[in-house]
Amino acid sequence: MTDNPLPLRSDRRGTETKRTKRGVARFIRDLLVIFVVALLISFLIKTFLIRSFYIPSGSMETTLLVNDRIIVNQLEPDLIPITRGDVVVFRDPGGWLLPQVPLEQNPVVAAADWVMSAVGLSAPDSNDHLIKRVIGLPGDHVTCCNVLGQMSVNDVPIAEPYVSLPAGETSVSKDDFDIVVPEGSLWVMGDNRYNSKDSRYNTETPGRGFVPVDNVVGRAMVISWPMARWTWLDDYPEVFQGIPTETR
Repeated sequence: MTDNPLPLRSDRRGTETKRTKRGVARFIRDLLVIFVVALLISFLIKTFLIRSFYIPSGSMETTLLVNDRIIVNQLEPDLIPITRGDVVVFRDPGGWLLPQVPLEQNPVVAAADWVMSAVGLSAPDSNDHLIKRVIGLPGDHVTCCNVLGQMSVNDVPIAEPYVSLPAGETSVSKDDFDIVVPEGSLWVMGDNRYNSKDSRYNTETPGRGFVPVDNVVGRAMVISWPMARWTWLDDYPEVFQGIPTETR
């Protein structure tokens, strides 16, 4: 007669322990894979589709307030053309911003900020960018101001509901100007017209106040934070309706 001894209880426990360890290892491996894939997808989205910026100044009040966070559509202008009225984020064309003092952070905060910026949740370079509203496209003739205090684009006066003016002021610009936007460039202005160092006040810079289209990072499309201010940003197409395209 052949004996078939049952496995010892300690052997069964050892087998169960090994299975548990393998299960935990697989779970950790799967979590790491998911994290890496999510990080990669977020990085690709941030690089090619959208990214976050915060508002460092009051030049776009009251459309945008200081420390608002915005989501920027980076498909514009590469795949989607810029239109008048768009609120765009752009790199300094040269001479618009004062030299920035490097921000000192401890290694832990710096590492966390780097990871968040890689996935588009932080914008450590916001102070190196500007945000304004597009008024003039390449070839446009932009003048200000008429007897009603309005600006005109290609000889068509426009009424701008988004502009913030000091009490008692009716002119949309403190200073008059008369310009033609060169090819490949934009004329941009802040909504807070009496507190915005925009195209009007950068005419002594190398770009003479015009912003190269190539410097545009994208169009601001939504206020994402704080939640109480969540809203889509309007480009006010009705303001610029009927403006002919200049061929100058």
